[in-house]
Formats: sequence, structure tokens, C-alpha cells
Amino acid sequence: MNMLIGNLMNTPAPRSSHSRARRFSARLANALAGLIALAPLFCHAQAEAGAETFSLRPAAHSANATRSMILDATRAGDRLVAVGERGVVLLSDDGGKQWRQAASVPVAATLTGVSFADARQGWAVGHWGVVLHTSDGGENWSRQRLDTGEDRPLFSVHFLDASHGIAVGLWSLMLETRDGGQRWEEVALPAPPGESQADANLMRIFGGPKGVLYVAGERGTLLRSADGGQSWDYRPTGYRGSFWSGLALDDGSVLLAGLRGNVYRSGDEGAHWSKVEGTPFSSITDLVLAGGKVVAVGLDGVTLESSDQGRSFHASQREDRLSLTAAVATASGKVAVFSRGGVLPLQ
Repeated sequence: MNMLIGNLMNTPAPRSSHSRARRFSARLANALAGLIALAPLFCHAQAEAGAETFSLRPAAHSANATRSMILDATRAGDRLVAVGERGVVLLSDDGGKQWRQAASVPVAATLTGVSFADARQGWAVGHWGVVLHTSDGGENWSRQRLDTGEDRPLFSVHFLDASHGIAVGLWSLMLETRDGGQRWEEVALPAPPGESQADANLMRIFGGPKGVLYVAGERGTLLRSADGGQSWDYRPTGYRGSFWSGLALDDGSVLLAGLRGNVYRSGDEGAHWSKVEGTPFSSITDLVLAGGKVVAVGLDGVTLESSDQGRSFHASQREDRLSLTAAVATASGKVAVFSRGGVLPLQ
């Protein structure tokens, strides 16, 4: 999942509604409780500075790149690809034991989501609505989209194949491509039941069996599409907080997790939901399936493991309480975990 720390700290309020901006500020304050230690990374006033301060420069190469905050990670075949602050892209070809920086990334914008259709074709999204593409497994990236007129970040991206992809982000922003990213078009989402417009922040898009797609967001939002994104409907979850991550299992079960350690589970592809009890209060940033177990990572150094498809979890916590930001399953079934301080040893 990308964790939304960096994105939310730099998110401009919509110019059209001061009341909505105040509501977002209240939600943001709640979402960032306990994250004050991360604030220096994102304290520049991007929203106030305006687009003229954006510099279209490539991501810098650094000997300390593996210590950068990572916000999402995925597999490209057997290779692991992780993305994060200031345009950093990290690659590992030995299952997460060693990492190196990608050869070239054209922008230094923070990257918040990454998805690969196969071992070579991949896309990353982030601040300023940027979309990057690679055709060589993440070694080199090119820019497909950038909007310097307004920093309306994209938070997550998912490709069904090498042509069809969907990205989601701020204030119900959804973009879709059916030609591998040569053109990205905005999708007009329906308003949630009882509301006048779709404006919830969409945090994570992920796929399930039979091509079903899910989008998790704030205010307990869950969007579901059974036709590859041609149409979307809202599924009530019974939760009013923010979901930061989601995971669909082969048996039709779906897990959503996020603020204050809340985990919700559906056993019927999102039709009905129940809260998973007994999880710690620490917010959950990512969910992965590894070695037959569901693994969740979160703030305060919390890791959750489930051997019963998310019906219950066993919790552990790092002594240093380092906030964990993302995770990815390796080809061998281990879990590579990332933090606000960069790459961590394999679990």
C-alpha cells in the first residue's frame, strides 16, 4: 500500500470548498496521529508554494538510497521493485537480500504506488499525478503523465495486463488506460449512496480472482468492479475510518485494513463484512500473502500474521517501534519489509 504519510502531508485542499477543506484537515489530523516524527520529511509547504516551484529533475543517485522511506513494493517476475520518496526506485534480484537503485528515473517526485503486468512492463505513480513506465523490469523509467498545474497525487496503481491499467488518488481521482499508458483518461465515478458527489480519497486499488477489482479509501469506502473497471459500485463495510490497504484471496475472501489497526473481512467478495477482533491499535499500512499466510505491517513497528485467511491475527512488535510502510512477498515466500528508514532485513 502504500503508506499515505508523504501523500497526505503534501495534499492541497480543494480550492472550491473551504468547509470540505476543514473536514479534510480534521481527518488528516486523525490519520497522522502518532506520526509526528515523520513530519520533517514532508514539512515543505508544497500546496502554498504552487506549481512554479516544481523542478522537472531526475531522481538523484545516492549511496544511502536504501535508507529512503519506501511507500510501495511489488514483484516483477522474481525481481522485487520498491518505490518511495524523492523518486527513489530500488531493485533486488536475490529475493530482497541486496538492493540497488534503478539506473534512471526522470522525476524526483515522491512515488507512492507501483504495479507490474509481467517481468518487464511496469508503472509507478505519485505526487503531481505522475505516471512512470518501464519496459526493462524497472532499470529505466520514462514519464507518461505529469500535472504541474496542481499537485493532485495518485496513491495506487494496478495493471490487469500490459495494456489495461487503473490509478487512483486524491478526491476520488481515478485514471484509466487501455493502451499501456499512452493515454490516461479520468473516470467519472458515481456518488456514494446518500452523498452528492464522489470525493473520498482513494488509497489502494487491488485485484481479486476472476478479474474483480477493488478500491479502498477513507470513510470506509470500498468500490468494486466485476467487469474490469467498466462500472463501479459501492459496498458498505460498516466502518467510517480510513482503509489504507486491501488484499483479495483466491477463495473470494477480501481483507481491508487501515487506521488504528482496524481490519475488516468479507468471505463473499465484498458483499458482507465483519470486523476482525484482537488487532493492535497501530494503523496498518500494507497487507500481503506470503507462504500461505496473510501478513500485515504497520506503524509502531507492528507486524500481524494470520494462518486462517485473515479470520484472526497474531501480533508482534519491534523493540524500536520503527514505523513499517510497505511489504512484498518474495518468490520463496519470505516477506521483504520497508520502513520510514528504508529497507529492513528479510523476515
